[in-house]
Amino acid sequence: MKFLSLFLSAALLLPLSASAANAPSQQKVIREVVIKAEPAKVWAVVKDFGGLHKWHPAVESTSTETKADETGTPLLHRLLTLKGGGTILEKQTINSDAEMKLEYKIVEGVLPVSGYRAVMTVKAGPAAGESTVTWTGRFYNKANDVHPKPGEDNETAVKAVEGVFDAGLPNLKKVIEAQ
Repeated sequence: MKFLSLFLSAALLLPLSASAANAPSQQKVIREVVIKAEPAKVWAVVKDFGGLHKWHPAVESTSTETKADETGTPLLHRLLTLKGGGTILEKQTINSDAEMKLEYKIVEGVLPVSGYRAVMTVKAGPAAGESTVTWTGRFYNKANDVHPKPGEDNETAVKAVEGVFDAGLPNLKKVIEAQ
């Protein structure tokens, strides 16, 4: 009887573990930069959702518009036009002066990701008059599949987001420190 009970328990759990094995794994990229400027000055640049083109070298222009998202909630959206072609539409979900935290999600665009959500925070840096900016992205591969085709896989998604962060943060530092 004990064996039968154990067998039935294992059999009931099998579909759960099998379905979890068929779900794609979430990917994560985190980058930080220390900027020689007070947090308030850095936050003023980071929180400007329509100003990404002012410091990110891959962005040609940014236009913003408040519109309802899929739930009907009015949110600030930005359309990024990229140098060399392509666009990315993003919606701002958090912009907190108290926490110096900006959160946004990609609605659609050319990055090889799905379910992309990013958070940028500004905190006091390691020394007086410095700030630490942390940029974290969580996302799935473009196919949102365990067995994606090449170009829509985890490696491609991670490399693309790393490229965005690795180009953006050093230039953010350069732009702010030159002010």
